[in-house]
Order: sequence, then C-alpha cells, then structure tokens
Amino acid sequence: MGLGGRKPTKELENEENKAIEISAQMQGSLSFNDPVNLKINGEFKGSLQTKGTLTVGVKASVEANVIGDNIVVAGKVRGDINASKMLVLMPTAILTGNISTPKLNIVEGAIFQGNCQMYEDLLDIDEVASYLEIDLAEIEALANSGKIPAKRTGDKWKFERHQIDHWASSGKLR
Repeated sequence: MGLGGRKPTKELENEENKAIEISAQMQGSLSFNDPVNLKINGEFKGSLQTKGTLTVGVKASVEANVIGDNIVVAGKVRGDINASKMLVLMPTAILTGNISTPKLNIVEGAIFQGNCQMYEDLLDIDEVASYLEIDLAEIEALANSGKIPAKRTGDKWKFERHQIDHWASSGKLR
C-alpha cells in the first residue's frame, strides 16, 4: 500500500505523473499552466514559465528569463529569475541575472552575479481587488496606468501587500 498505509489519492497520483525531465537541447518558449516537476539536464534557450518545481541540473545550461513557483538551480543560468515561492542556488550553481523572490537560499559555493529583490506576501489581482474591496477591472486599470504599485510578471500583475497597504493609507485609494 505504501504512503504510511494509505491508498494513493488521485491528486497525489496526478502530481507524480506530471514529472518531466529534459536532457536534450531545446530552444523556444516553454510554459506550463498546471503544476509540474520539471528537471532540465540539457541546454535550454528562450523563455521558461513553470508552476510547481523547476530544477536546473548540475550539467544544465539555461539562457532564459525564468518564472516559476519553486526553483532549484544546480547548473548554469543566464537570465532573470522570478520565483513566486522560493529560489535555491546549490553549491554548483552559476547564475548571471537578477532575482525576484520572497525566499532565497544561496548555498556556500554558488556563484551569483546580479541584483536581488526580496518581497513578502505577494498578491495577485483578484486578491488585491478583494483585499481593497475594489472592482477587478478598476484594479487592472490602476495597474495598467501605473497608479497602483504593481509588477507585471509575464501576463499577470503581482502586488506586494506592504506596498498596497502604504498606497491605500496614503489616500491615493480615493
């Protein structure tokens, strides 16, 4: 039976089935809408947008701007990384690019050349609309016009809660 005597659930089975390993040379734009466990062991050039966990293997070479949830780098990456949950740079990692993440672990031996922005408590546009009790379309218009502190990640807006709190308390809300 495994799993401590429990039967595997459909959700657990689906998560296990969504593991992808790439050991070839690839070029282009790669985007996942559902969470996957993606491991790159070869060369990749282009743009990469994932959900779930992305692992860049020790022998991998990636030239891409990377957007994902949890990202672990053990190989070479040239490009900006935006990890919405956590970024780990292993001792063999070589990263040339900027980092944006709420949690960062740089293990001794890793090489990082670039700038790092640590943020806390990131909200999406639906959460901000609910949090501020403002219509979603109005929040989007404020973000598009630069009147509310926001950052575009791919095709989505992200908001830092402390910036939204400061913005709202400064009277710019009305």
